[in-house]
Amino acid sequence: MGSATKKQGQSLKITKASDLFVRALEAEGVEHIFAVPGEENLDLVESLRTSKIKLILTRHEQGAGFMAATYGRLTGKAGVCMATLGPGATNFTTPAAYAHLGGMPLIMITGQKPIKKSKQGRFQIVDIVNLFAPICKMSKQIVHGNTIPALVREAFRMAEEERPGAVLLELPEDIAAEDTNESVLPPHPRHYAVAGDTTLDDAVKLIKEAKMPLTLIGAGANRKQARSALCDFVHTTGIPFFNTQMGKGVVDERSELCLGTAALSDGDYLHCAIERADLIINVGHDVVEKPPFLMEEGGKKVIHINYKSAQVDQVYFPQVEVVGDLAASITRLTEKFGGEVQCDTSYFEKIRGEIEAHIVEGADDPRFPIIPQRFVADTRKVMGDQDIIALDNGIYKIWYARNYKAYQPNTVLLDNALATMGAGLPSAMMAAMLYPDRRVMAICGDGGFMMNSQELETAVRLGLNLVVTVLNDSSYGMIRWKQAGAGFQDWGLKFGNPDFVQYANSYGATGRRVESAEDLVPTFEKAFKAGGVHLVDLPVDYSENQKVLIDELAAKVCLI
Repeated sequence: MGSATKKQGQSLKITKASDLFVRALEAEGVEHIFAVPGEENLDLVESLRTSKIKLILTRHEQGAGFMAATYGRLTGKAGVCMATLGPGATNFTTPAAYAHLGGMPLIMITGQKPIKKSKQGRFQIVDIVNLFAPICKMSKQIVHGNTIPALVREAFRMAEEERPGAVLLELPEDIAAEDTNESVLPPHPRHYAVAGDTTLDDAVKLIKEAKMPLTLIGAGANRKQARSALCDFVHTTGIPFFNTQMGKGVVDERSELCLGTAALSDGDYLHCAIERADLIINVGHDVVEKPPFLMEEGGKKVIHINYKSAQVDQVYFPQVEVVGDLAASITRLTEKFGGEVQCDTSYFEKIRGEIEAHIVEGADDPRFPIIPQRFVADTRKVMGDQDIIALDNGIYKIWYARNYKAYQPNTVLLDNALATMGAGLPSAMMAAMLYPDRRVMAICGDGGFMMNSQELETAVRLGLNLVVTVLNDSSYGMIRWKQAGAGFQDWGLKFGNPDFVQYANSYGATGRRVESAEDLVPTFEKAFKAGGVHLVDLPVDYSENQKVLIDELAAKVCLI
């Protein structure tokens, strides 16, 4: 160690491969690695010990993966997580799919037994690289220390480049320990191409010919650069807009041009407007997130505006594709109009009034256990414009998407792509780490919360300010709703829960239980003002699911 070798006339210092790996991560700007390490990661752990990167231990690999993916979602820079081989690595499959489908840049580092000489046969060995290939943009084993700089650089490029996603790098323990004489490859800025005038002119022509156009804002538009451009487009053209669930907040939903969020696949009041529209200007949405409308031959026309061309599907085959830097494309479209578009918005205004009237119903209902309309409205009362809610997956996600207005981008964190349970708490923890001056609330069903509830200890250890609301109905509520909607008996989906107040207290958090509907807002306020980690046990009544989301919508008639 410490000797030098000649390469192309230069003297290069020999470096341990794991040290080189960490230097490459530092060059990419990595600040945290979320991890459950194993013995195969120990060289890398030792290299991290003297680095600028903070190693954050979680209590399960899913927690590490969800936190890293949410870092990517909120910053645009790849989050990094680490696990060992075998069962540690396989626990990353759900976060990998979460990032892959949700468009979140994520780097997963996994360990492996020595590849040059076996010492334990096939013990714990799974072909992780091939296992992850279908749910990653890139999945590679590092077979020589000298390849580390190029592979790390390529991994970050792949993860962060539109459309973002997950990348896996497997670092065997004998490769991590070997000597290398390579240097780090520094990253460089990426710039996306801009759509050409011909394509933009085709889009302008379709918009001008439309009588009742609507703008759809999807997850791909939830980028920092896109918000300003989209706000200008919406308010310059006067074309009404609606969101997908993962597009909430890109443009302030208090706008009079906002028709709301497509929380349901079809049949909601918003779909009356979608069905009447003759053109959808689709900004940043693809069919990975559940489509809020279906195309039919000879039906409404669609303009696809995104970083990449459309993936043609039986329900999605746009007539015009504006491909390139999304913000630049929208800005140039706005410039080409130079003013308000002449279209008929009267029907959309009526539908907006209908939607607004239904959203406020039940917002002050005193029943307890509390109904969804009330707990969503009370959440909105205590959260400011920049404050963040992170939703796990359950029936309440529909109520929040439908009834909770988002005012800023990425202030409603939910997953409508993989739609996995267990991500709500880790996502909220990451948001609380990144934005310590904002109020952050995790909203979880009791089923989803218990899948990663052990991360309460991580949140307490990190000193986070976080409120975790557990919606307690002692069942898998979303599936019970589907069960009822399909005409089946209510059977097989109920369970028991721990005493959530004592459970939170045992981790060093503060447990609180709501005893009446009127008690919810004061409980939230006390928790936020006290600081630290608080769990709010909130008994809920989901009987409104059947009444509002099934019976009422089945009887609805679209306005004439």
